[in-house]
Amino acid sequence: MSDRRSRAGSRPPEGTPAAAELARQARAVLADAVRVARWADAERARGSAPRPAPTGTLSGAAAELAAATLGLTPAQVRAGWDRARLAGLVELHGGTARPGWRLRAWDRDDAAVLRGWVALFDAWSIVHPAPAAIAPAAVAEVVEAVPQVLSLLQLSAGPVLVPALLDLLGQRVAELRDERCEVPYGTDADGTGGDRPASLAFLSLLLDWVLSGLAAVGALTLGEGSATLTPLGSWAVWVKLEQICVAAQSPAGNIEQSAEDMLRGCARLTPGPARAEYRAWLAARPVGSAVTELLDAARGEDALVRGLAFEALRVVGAPAEPEVRAATDEIFLRPYALLWLAEHEGTDPEDATAVLTREESTWLWVDTAAAVADHGEVELMVRHLDSAVQGTVPALLDEVRAVGHPRTVQVLVALAAAHPDPALAKAVRRAAFQVHTGGV
Repeated sequence: MSDRRSRAGSRPPEGTPAAAELARQARAVLADAVRVARWADAERARGSAPRPAPTGTLSGAAAELAAATLGLTPAQVRAGWDRARLAGLVELHGGTARPGWRLRAWDRDDAAVLRGWVALFDAWSIVHPAPAAIAPAAVAEVVEAVPQVLSLLQLSAGPVLVPALLDLLGQRVAELRDERCEVPYGTDADGTGGDRPASLAFLSLLLDWVLSGLAAVGALTLGEGSATLTPLGSWAVWVKLEQICVAAQSPAGNIEQSAEDMLRGCARLTPGPARAEYRAWLAARPVGSAVTELLDAARGEDALVRGLAFEALRVVGAPAEPEVRAATDEIFLRPYALLWLAEHEGTDPEDATAVLTREESTWLWVDTAAAVADHGEVELMVRHLDSAVQGTVPALLDEVRAVGHPRTVQVLVALAAAHPDPALAKAVRRAAFQVHTGGV
């Protein structure tokens, strides 16, 4: 799988519409969500951005205002708002709503649209909550069984009768309970307290909820006693299967490792194999926890791991944006996060450094030099001088001494030891001594 393909989203399998057509369908599913998100953005531009409740829901007054502006009902506005949050069209920061990156890219980037819809698809059970009378544990195991239901729908490539889906759901739930050595359906543990007919009624109720929820996000259509995957739904199932296959193809065998150990294992790989390893590691984990683990690794002392963590986050793409944006508040992560965001928003990687201040560029130069000193060859340290923004060694030394990076002394000592010019090496050693002693 090429890097471009990993960023743009998986290509559709044979027999499904092209990506542009799938994106058109996804835009239709999320049309109200986009309208509500754009309304919120317009309100923000006027200085009256909606301030959602702590739970993220839109207040009644805001929903009424949006409904009057957009020609929707308040219920439609609230539903659109919830979908906008789930699809990454709206982000909440400090109790204030602001547009997500995906909203800005909505009209021009089909990949962003499809990723937004997949996020909604993954959250179908939130979009369409389960009946309140059903025990949460029973709901959870039915949700766990849904991938098998979706697989049957995809393999059938057409309508599937509800009794067949009900039979498969019952079998899968029973398998899950056997794996956990739990009691079967038909006892009080399933929330129904009934006999076998009651269990079937209970499963039928849950299947109706599953099918309605998947239909609500555009993954399938419901007929008279049957269900059929939409092209979007078929594509989503294929994407999930492909992720499983990618996870099984970890080329360097780091799939079970922690983020830090996986990154260290990729340190000697060339960019292509390293990206393949990142994809395999990511595919085996929920994206949220994977992003958190990568950023935790980046916060460590090893600058090489820090840089590699953000390379892995480039493979994650849009789902990592909120946490990467938050990382701009951390001095060790800020330059890396700013570059990641610039590239993510379409800036050419060669031009992305323009988003950094002079001080941030110098800090990043020292951090990268620390990685070279710890893990690279001597010649790399000398060549690293060429990447400094200052243009001259005296200017670089002045700014490096002022930037306050904790590895400054070690970096300067390593540079002095590596440089073939005795006069320059002497100047660098003098600068290292001054930083160490606190002199000028």
